[in-house]
Amino acid sequence: MKKALAVGRKELRQIARDRRTLLILVFVPAFFLLLYGYALNFDIRHVQLGVEDRDGTPESRAIVSAFVNSGYFDLASVVFDPEEAERLLDLNTARAVLVIPEGFGRDVGAGHEATVQVIISGDNANTATTVMGYAGSILRTVGPQIAPGGVQLQPPLTVEPRIWYNPELRSTLFLVPGLIAYIAMITAVTSTALSIVREKEFGTMEQVRMAPLDTFSFVVGKTIPYFVIALASAALIILASMVLFGLPMRGNWLSLVVALSLFLVGALGTGLLISTVAETQQIAFQLALLISLLPTIMLSGFIFPISSMPPALQLVTYLVPARYFLTALRGIVLKGSSIAHLIAPLAALGVYALAMLSLASVRLARERA
Repeated sequence: MKKALAVGRKELRQIARDRRTLLILVFVPAFFLLLYGYALNFDIRHVQLGVEDRDGTPESRAIVSAFVNSGYFDLASVVFDPEEAERLLDLNTARAVLVIPEGFGRDVGAGHEATVQVIISGDNANTATTVMGYAGSILRTVGPQIAPGGVQLQPPLTVEPRIWYNPELRSTLFLVPGLIAYIAMITAVTSTALSIVREKEFGTMEQVRMAPLDTFSFVVGKTIPYFVIALASAALIILASMVLFGLPMRGNWLSLVVALSLFLVGALGTGLLISTVAETQQIAFQLALLISLLPTIMLSGFIFPISSMPPALQLVTYLVPARYFLTALRGIVLKGSSIAHLIAPLAALGVYALAMLSLASVRLARERA
């Protein structure tokens, strides 16, 4: 450890001389969190709604008011002809059209099955699915309110869903943990990927090879300062997430630090492995982005559910550390899971970190031989 700490002190002095790099490593991740945290949002609001009310009764107007007052829909246009309703969708003036047939109020008053139609533009499947869910929820809620006293609308079966951990279904609570993993991964991998390559370009790597220093101590020493910086940066963006986006902390901080540390060590080891392969900082940077950026976004479950991927691709996701970190992070901050409940993802992160550091050591030992 004395040799590793000596390398770490040397690396810290080198980082301290380059103040711009230090500022980038610490504060740029927080800037990315602000940028992406506010820009990425799956909550769909202000859906332009067209209305074709063929009934014109208090009951039909109550349905229209429920849609407009829900906060999800904005009244775009009122039409009185099916062709006009179709034109609204063709021109994207409206994303959905609410059609209330004649006799709707009469059916409600008699307790018969009262039907309305919601026509939704399906050019964006995700938006269409969400809008369909909004419409169904509004109609289930307003149905009992417009029925006259003593009259029960048919069918009587209703759904009362209960959403745990995120009752408001805020997409921010889904996206922010993924952003934390994405930003931490890129920052950690990039920082160490450039460190050894910088030694090669400046010619100081030859001095390291001549020093009485074993390879593993050198790798650990290189990792220590960047681990401290990456951990501080990750803590900063987590605190910023709690203040700015209302990210809860239902678990304990020790579990979070353990999960974060294992993830960062694996990411730093990945960067060191890249640096043993690349000969220039430009190539190292490109490899770091290629290895950390795409897998973290596409194959970690950050945005796209792993269960929906083809079986062959699901197997590939087992090699992506962000998959396990996201499971642990969401479990800790959203569900309050303890370390005992997160043994599997934490063990996977530990194996990945050990594998990356070992491979980096082997590669570097071959270069020094």
